[in-house]
Amino acid sequence: MEIGIVGLGLIGGSIAKAIQKYTPHTVLGYDIDEQTMYKARLLDAIDAELTDERLPICDWLIIATRPQAAVEYVQKHAASIRKGAIVMDVCGVKRYVCEPLWKLAEENGFTFIGGHPMAGREVSGFDHAGADLFQSASMILTPPRGAEIALLDRLKKFWSVLGFGGVTITTPENHDRVIAYTSQLAHVLSSAYIKSPTASDHIGFSAGSYRDMTRVAKLDPDMWTELFLENREPLLSEVESLIVHLTEYRDALKANDEVALRELLAAGREQKLMADRKDYRA
Repeated sequence: MEIGIVGLGLIGGSIAKAIQKYTPHTVLGYDIDEQTMYKARLLDAIDAELTDERLPICDWLIIATRPQAAVEYVQKHAASIRKGAIVMDVCGVKRYVCEPLWKLAEENGFTFIGGHPMAGREVSGFDHAGADLFQSASMILTPPRGAEIALLDRLKKFWSVLGFGGVTITTPENHDRVIAYTSQLAHVLSSAYIKSPTASDHIGFSAGSYRDMTRVAKLDPDMWTELFLENREPLLSEVESLIVHLTEYRDALKANDEVALRELLAAGREQKLMADRKDYRA
């Protein structure tokens, strides 16, 4: 099978390397950065460059760019995509991408499936890509309504071969609602947390809690600004909810209210234990 990959950064580059390592498929790759293309060819992450002329031979096409660029690429090249081909994205938001591209795919005779690999690092770029990035990670798919079970099963098997421990199928709306909490809010909180003036004095006073809270503050500002605004309403709801809960802790501290503070901490602990039990059952 001929698989085209557009965008060879951390995720796209890792997908290319994983396909080369774990499957017999041919990888055609493209990145706007010439140095990235040179490295990808040198390290055999791709078999050949994905040019406009080679696009029609791709059985599958994976778009590993930011959401706006992903939509624009498919819109620009829709007429050249092979009839019957499978086109997937791996963006961090799904409604923004799926809604226009489902319609475009139907009009041009290919199938578009939204995707989001729940894997990554606090660094970006092809230099940090690795074939084993996805080991035991979750892959989220948002197929169009009426997608064939056989196709979804084929996609599940493909991503599992690349190392994913599970594949979750959902709607773009549900994806964006949940991801606002599990990923985007965590990045907002980390970015806000590190802005404390005390952060400059952490050496010798910090351990696992500090590392966990600050790790994703090393984000790409351009990429995360785009993701946040494309998922504005769900993320705004989560930020407002967090502010409400933080205010409760602030008020208990201000009032020197031992009972209220203990109840807040106990409630948070119980919520975590409940979440852990759900993870275990899953």
